[in-house]
Amino acid sequence: MDKQLGYPASADASTYAGPSPQESGVTWKDFVALTKPGILRSNLIATFGGFWLASGWHIGWMLMVWTLLGTMLVMASSCVFNNYFDRELDTKMIRTRERVLATRRLSPNVVLWYAIALGVLGLGVLAVFSGMLAAALGALGMFVYVIIYTLWLKRHSTWSTSIGGISGAMPPVIGYVAVSQQIDLGAWLLFAMLFLWQPPHFWALGIRRVEEYRAAGYPLLPVVKGIKRTKYQMLPYIALLIPVPILMYMYGYTGLIYTITSVLLSVVWLGMAIAGFQKPDTDKWAKTAFIFSINYLTLSFILMIIDTVHR
Repeated sequence: MDKQLGYPASADASTYAGPSPQESGVTWKDFVALTKPGILRSNLIATFGGFWLASGWHIGWMLMVWTLLGTMLVMASSCVFNNYFDRELDTKMIRTRERVLATRRLSPNVVLWYAIALGVLGLGVLAVFSGMLAAALGALGMFVYVIIYTLWLKRHSTWSTSIGGISGAMPPVIGYVAVSQQIDLGAWLLFAMLFLWQPPHFWALGIRRVEEYRAAGYPLLPVVKGIKRTKYQMLPYIALLIPVPILMYMYGYTGLIYTITSVLLSVVWLGMAIAGFQKPDTDKWAKTAFIFSINYLTLSFILMIIDTVHR
């Protein structure tokens, strides 16, 4: 692991003291915004994909609804905790300085209890309706995201993006084990897909916003090691995505349509990453790579669902 780095700007957010919150203008939209709806939407698609893959087209609809609800609440709780602990750091970045806590529209105590309530409810729903294994994976994802990623690595190490990927890879696995009630090869392949996708996806954003992250005191890889090193580190993650759909086909989870398309998408993404070393306009390249990574994941999950083998 990289030598831990101390940044004055990244003091624990719990020590932040700003002006008194102005709660008179708070609406329900502020509480929704705290849960980061964009993240919830993309991860619910992943959860649904994992559930569908394990079901093999034989869908237990009520189980699916409860699993999606429980996973959504757990993810929402994690995002609210992230907002709570990062409220001081969020004031230092253009991308985040209009968030609810950064602008002091809500009391931190209210947000903390909101996060706790969502987490308890979400884990309870998973435990009761989706099984204890699904609930345990939900709790693991929360722990990694809130404690390991938000409170520790994000403030001290360039490993934050890679290790934080564990939590981001949990939603499809939760969906899968809600059906299978075991962690088998299918669960591991879904985990690998999301775990490997996240670092190059986020580093593309980090390259675009490198000066903002530097000013905020985040020891993100492009800030500490530089943009060229970050481009190199993206390559193995993207390359390792190539065998994932091949293994899904070989072991009878998906058909050839998904496999061929997903492999081609990974090869195109890898080619795009390699071409990035020759691009004079790094910002434009990083924006293109970031958008491609989003479309890559969306299309991969849609095709995986459509091409899941009937069992």
